[in-house]
Amino acid sequence: MLQNNSMLAQLKQQIRDTTPRAEGVIKGTDRGFGFLETDDGESYFVPPPAMKQVIHGDRVEAVIHEDGDKVSVEPETLIEQGLDRFVARVQKREGRLAVVPDHPSIRNVIKTRVKRGLDEDSIADGDWVVARLVRHPLKKDDRSFFAQIDELVAKSDNPAVPWRVTLARHALEQESPDAGSEWPLHDEGLEREDITATPFFTIDSASTRDMDDALHVVEREDGGWRLSVAIADPTAYVDEEHAADKEARVRAFTVYLPGQNVTMLPEQLADDLCSLLEGQTRPVLACTLDVNADGSLGDYRFFAANAMSHARLSYDSVSNWIDGEGDWSPADAIAPQLTALRDLTEARSRWREEHALVFSGSPDYEFDLDDAGNVLGIHVEERRIANRMIEESMIAANACCADYLAAHVGHGIFNVHRAFEPEKAEDAQAFLAEQDINIDTEALLELPRYKELKRELEGREDAWLDVRLRRFQGFTRMSALPGPHFGLGLAAYATWTSPIRKYGDMVNHRLIKHVLKGEQAPAEASEALTEQLTERRRLNRMAERDVKDWLYVRYLTPDAEAQTTFDAEIIAINRGGMRVRLVDNGATAFVPAPLMHSDRRQVVIDDQEGRIQIEGVERYKLGDSVRVDLVEAREDTRSLVARPAA
Repeated sequence: MLQNNSMLAQLKQQIRDTTPRAEGVIKGTDRGFGFLETDDGESYFVPPPAMKQVIHGDRVEAVIHEDGDKVSVEPETLIEQGLDRFVARVQKREGRLAVVPDHPSIRNVIKTRVKRGLDEDSIADGDWVVARLVRHPLKKDDRSFFAQIDELVAKSDNPAVPWRVTLARHALEQESPDAGSEWPLHDEGLEREDITATPFFTIDSASTRDMDDALHVVEREDGGWRLSVAIADPTAYVDEEHAADKEARVRAFTVYLPGQNVTMLPEQLADDLCSLLEGQTRPVLACTLDVNADGSLGDYRFFAANAMSHARLSYDSVSNWIDGEGDWSPADAIAPQLTALRDLTEARSRWREEHALVFSGSPDYEFDLDDAGNVLGIHVEERRIANRMIEESMIAANACCADYLAAHVGHGIFNVHRAFEPEKAEDAQAFLAEQDINIDTEALLELPRYKELKRELEGREDAWLDVRLRRFQGFTRMSALPGPHFGLGLAAYATWTSPIRKYGDMVNHRLIKHVLKGEQAPAEASEALTEQLTERRRLNRMAERDVKDWLYVRYLTPDAEAQTTFDAEIIAINRGGMRVRLVDNGATAFVPAPLMHSDRRQVVIDDQEGRIQIEGVERYKLGDSVRVDLVEAREDTRSLVARPAA
């Protein structure tokens, strides 16, 4: 008997070894079938019966079946579960609970239970919950999908659903922290200079409450300017052992969403005690730096101080005054500073264009919301002169911080950005060669050569080339050690100007204070902390995007019903169509291939090159400006669908 079992096992193994297989990730569709996408770019059809055993995002090993010209796969082994913790909507029928994951590619209705301690009667049909997948058909001894509800996120009729669901999806905190009401100033052993009589001023949006930077600028007799930057000092109230600091370390950043901010620090600190409110004395960490007439940076000095903002200004008011518009005018002590800061800004911009890099960022879009979260309007916030004045001042101050920490400490929290990841450099070099831009692979990883390359690319004014090249480019990450920031064209960059909003800036404040007190700095930040900061920044940006997508769908539903025409730009092309951004409001919409031509076979999409041919003629490419008709707004997937305008 044992011999027969052994022979049977060997036979099964032989069959397994000779059966063609593929490993990849399951991609679901809304029509019941799916695809298995392999790492080397192959795609296999997964028929509807087989899709019932898997879920979008699963990594599986599958058996390949061939029937004439038709090839399909049958998932057999689960390698990595694609769905674990997820946000879902409840289906409650005759007292039985099920959940449907809130994902555009997942339509599975999953039976569920409620975790112990959670009141099942409080959960109704249509409510939003956080659930976990606890059973999977491809797992041993599991016969079907099964989930557990761990948290009720929001009732179905809660007007705050877009915010609560989005924050829950990304496991971000729903509320600002509460860490007590007593906030005495610590005796840090620092000598604080009294600069309260110096007429500092703030420039922010009219609605800003957490003001963390104030400026003072004068022209130097020998040319150039002396810029003083006073930064809010939360570490004067919060030491590293305080609960508020530990919570801030976890949160890493304030989350800014349309209509709602979730602060990193308790609101009493962020919006009051630390905020540089007009007429209020505040402890600050300050830097006075010289900007030469050509825009280059000269000497600088960091110091602790007590400061006072003498004027709270807004971007629009300052920009209007500088442009000679409107009837607002600044106080006599502030007016010459604004003129000097404008001149400093233009000099710094020219210097950075020649010696570093200046990127023309996309405009911001501001949502006007009522108390119920309804969108009343969306308007463009252009980067006017006052925005640029603050931007250039902060970049200069942060460049000084990077230099200071590198010279006196050797570590800190640095923003490191390499234009091309090393593993993508060869592909980027090959792509550039196809565009008659010859550059060594090694040179792509060197800051001086990259700056030359960027200027050459900008000289071409080729939107397709610029967007297409982004496929090879890397992302900004936080690092404990100095490193280049290719995006800014600087050898090192470390922020310290937003400590109310960024935990990394609090870390850098403490390191600067160690130097000022003549103390030995602590060990460099752990890799765990820098990875935490990098990941939380990514999640915050995703949350902001997701809430905006939800609000866009609600706001633009009437336009979809009316099939309103919009100017747009093509920002992405994939096998199914192209994604465009609407110029008027910043919303993104998908234009599927079937809406480009009545015969889908006439639409040829090259997603690698970012080009689309229709009837053999190239019609669209990345970066193109197009006009589209909005035709559908889907709130269940928070997506907009458009077609090319006639």
